[in-house]
Amino acid sequence: MRTLYVRIVLTFALIALISGVIAFLFSNLYYQIKLKDYNEEKILEVAQEISFLYEHSNGAMPVDNYLNRIANMNFQLYLVNQEMEGFRFGDEFRSYELDAKVIQSVLNGEIYHGISEFQSSLFVTGFFKDDIKNSIGVPIVVEGQNQALFVRPNVEKQFGEMRIVFSILLGLTFLISLALIAIFAGFLVRPIKKLTKATRRIAGGHYDIQLDHNRKDEIGDLARDFQRMAVSLKKLDDMRQEFVSNVSHEIQSPLTSIRGFTKAIRTKSVPAEQADQYLEIIEKESGRLSSLSKQLLMLSSLDKEAKAVDKELFRLDEQIREVVLLTEWEWSKNKLKMDLDLPEIVVKADRQLFQQVWTNLLTNSIKFTEEAGTISISATIDEQIVVTLRDTGTGIPEEELPYIFDRFYMADKSRNRTQSGSGLGLSVVKKVIDLHEGEIKVTSKLGEGTEFMIRLPWE
Repeated sequence: MRTLYVRIVLTFALIALISGVIAFLFSNLYYQIKLKDYNEEKILEVAQEISFLYEHSNGAMPVDNYLNRIANMNFQLYLVNQEMEGFRFGDEFRSYELDAKVIQSVLNGEIYHGISEFQSSLFVTGFFKDDIKNSIGVPIVVEGQNQALFVRPNVEKQFGEMRIVFSILLGLTFLISLALIAIFAGFLVRPIKKLTKATRRIAGGHYDIQLDHNRKDEIGDLARDFQRMAVSLKKLDDMRQEFVSNVSHEIQSPLTSIRGFTKAIRTKSVPAEQADQYLEIIEKESGRLSSLSKQLLMLSSLDKEAKAVDKELFRLDEQIREVVLLTEWEWSKNKLKMDLDLPEIVVKADRQLFQQVWTNLLTNSIKFTEEAGTISISATIDEQIVVTLRDTGTGIPEEELPYIFDRFYMADKSRNRTQSGSGLGLSVVKKVIDLHEGEIKVTSKLGEGTEFMIRLPWE
């Protein structure tokens, strides 16, 4: 299995190789279009100059000696006389195959453009092929007779050292590039390896990770986001453990009471009147367990969001009045005054969930409003639907307001069993309103009361 490091190195090496091939192809294209004809013109000038100088030397030097001296200046020469006899001067050509018609045309005074016509290769390497066909042919007058002189530079002697230099240069460039790619790939992969180790630590339940988040590139962004994710996962894990602890406490407490009172009644160690009190307590604790299970099931359903919401049109004002009637026995027992100001409001929402919202809010106000107090519920419609529930109850300390929608908050703070409840009611309320893209705000003063304001989108 290839690691990311090996993949990066191989990828960059392949890129360098492909880039070299493409550059080579483009350089060959440039040679074929621009340099090939220019190169031939230069060699043609040299060949014509060789012919001109000999013809105007008035036989001062035999042609063999003259051409040998020219060949010593790193040229390959081939002289053909009228009898089609060929004589080599300088290094041998690789091939002497040449059409007799071409030789005859040069003997007749024409010029042979072999370099531009040579088609053995489309690459610049064809320039280095020392065939007689890949040369320039010019006529030359020797002892009063036209002869054909074929000229080409001895590339191996003229540029042999440079070919070695360029080969070494290209080879070293590629090898050094590979080495640098291998080194810098390590720097690229190192933070990813750290992220991999951090992922394994998180999978093992360890969230105290430290990453290099000072980088200003994409790796730095990833490290910062990963760090934030680790913090969020730690909070989520803490909440999960706290949730389990709270649920265990909420269930264990009434079960302990039920078991203790049931044992006392079963052993008949208490009088009948006290047994009735115990049965009443058992009934209340059983009801609290039932309420807790219902709230937990509802929160679990709401956490699935899309599956939990089933919107329909209904009269919101009628629903609130219905909840007030359903709780009449509770608020009338404490002689509370209900003040309703509810105009006709049609809303598109989940009817069952909002029934729970108003029930939870109203029972909460009833629970914490002293005898002869007042609970007011009003609603208005502007750009949004605004429902306000206000009571004259005991109020909530200001420092506790940010936490009242946390699950089991009430149970965490006091564990007070004098008031029934699970500490989940307001969590359900907040979750339902969030799912309907609404907003809930709470203001409260100790000894004066509490106000809940719910804003809902109006369609």
